Amino acid sequence: MDPAAIKEEMLSKYPPKVARKRAKQIMINEALENETPEITANVRTIPGIITMRGCTYAGCKGVIMGPTRDIVNITHGPIGCGFYSWLTRRNQTDATAPDAQNYMTYCFSTDMQDKDIIFGGEKKLEAAIQEAYDLFHPKGICVFATCPVGLIGDDIHAVAAKMKKKFGDCNVFAFSCEGYKGVSQSAGHHIANNQVFRHLVGAEDEGKPGKYCINLLGEYNIGGDGFEIDRLLNKCGITNNATFSGNSSYDQFASAHTADLNAVMCHRSINYVADMLEVKYGIPWIKVNFIGASAAAKSLRKIAQYFGDQELIERVEEVIAEEMPAVQAVAEEVRPRTEGKTAMLFVGGSRAHHYQELFKELGMKTISAGYEFAHRDDYEGRHVLPGLKVDADSRNIEELEVEADEALYSPRKSEEELKALAESGLDFKSYDGMIPDMDEKTMVIDDLNQYEAEKMVEMLKPDIFCAGIKEKFSIQKLGIPMKQLHSYDSGGPYAGFKGAINFYREIDRLVNSKVWGYMKAPWQENPELSATYVWE
Repeated sequence: MDPAAIKEEMLSKYPPKVARKRAKQIMINEALENETPEITANVRTIPGIITMRGCTYAGCKGVIMGPTRDIVNITHGPIGCGFYSWLTRRNQTDATAPDAQNYMTYCFSTDMQDKDIIFGGEKKLEAAIQEAYDLFHPKGICVFATCPVGLIGDDIHAVAAKMKKKFGDCNVFAFSCEGYKGVSQSAGHHIANNQVFRHLVGAEDEGKPGKYCINLLGEYNIGGDGFEIDRLLNKCGITNNATFSGNSSYDQFASAHTADLNAVMCHRSINYVADMLEVKYGIPWIKVNFIGASAAAKSLRKIAQYFGDQELIERVEEVIAEEMPAVQAVAEEVRPRTEGKTAMLFVGGSRAHHYQELFKELGMKTISAGYEFAHRDDYEGRHVLPGLKVDADSRNIEELEVEADEALYSPRKSEEELKALAESGLDFKSYDGMIPDMDEKTMVIDDLNQYEAEKMVEMLKPDIFCAGIKEKFSIQKLGIPMKQLHSYDSGGPYAGFKGAINFYREIDRLVNSKVWGYMKAPWQENPELSATYVWE
């Protein structure tokens, strides 16, 4: 079907005012390289629409701080929100060192009741922090505000500061990440990273030893992705000093300023941290992508190019040459069964962009894609940043004012070295966004909702639909295989070379399985029940 007709059909069910707003968030890609049409993003979901987004608290606690193993994370709020402070996203961690602690499997909550909402919950929060300290004696305790806390005005930062002073050997700090605070979970990412940067980064001056030392930003170790990336980096002789925040620890955050390069995976969740690390400590950053075999190889080469050591450059090529044959063998086996099939990707962060690499390697076409919580620069590229207007929702999230640290600022490369690297093709602080990499006439949709998802599947009939857990079962009821790419269901890793092999086999299994097409919902099998009211 013509994409313009599809867009018109999707909008036809909305009231006129809603249709006008949604029309700006549904874009038909004209494939004009970097001069892409403007898409509206980072605006609030229209009330009444069933969105796929999460809240600010989910982005702060669940996405950013959830993968950190040795910080006690306390949710201040009712236990319903507290459930999300349990491990729900399949973040994996390595706590095998003799002195390693792992609190990720615990659920810490103040379990606020009605009386706490009426009279205040600060004393209860203070008691919870004390209890956590007495039980575990962790290096850090974090407190997360949920919606009721913001409404009643509990000063969680004052409580945290009081307890930090009392303990002396435990860093206690808080996040004002009430669920309603921002447009989506993206606001929570920003709030979390700001506080980590303010309270943790720079606290310890001893990083991991290594000749080529990087930080990996925006990688959350879903299903073990971070383990596979670390395996490749170690094999090349590259030290990953700190990951923000997959498989992370207190010490990694605290020593992040000691690295020589920042490699950014998820642009949306952490690009501002990369900027702050550069301004305050002098660490440049580049955009990388370890999702897809070709993309992983390209990213390793970019890191080697930055360090400019011939020994490292040759070692990276050796590793790629060792890893690629197994990937190509599986791709050749699978591709005849996946060639020409179609996919839709509606996944948060940069995943809707990155995973298109893997589908291309399978000969599949992405016919529609979008993000849950992206901003315009994630779609169109960073060149739009100077023209973005700060609205009320954006102004609600604190922007840290960062200056060069008098003691710790140390440029890793001179201006002449950076210029030479840029002229040789290594782009710093650069991201072109998702849209330029998508084919002409494909559809880019921001904040896709339940109705639009079902309508798209009905009209375009993709061979696979990739999104999150909320969409999984409704899509399967339509007879379409659904791959959950927020937490990978029970699969993964999908990063790096071994991850690509896992993904090839998984997608081959899904798109060539007919089971969903054979299954019917109960209401499709049997006539709908009818009844009459008693007064009729």
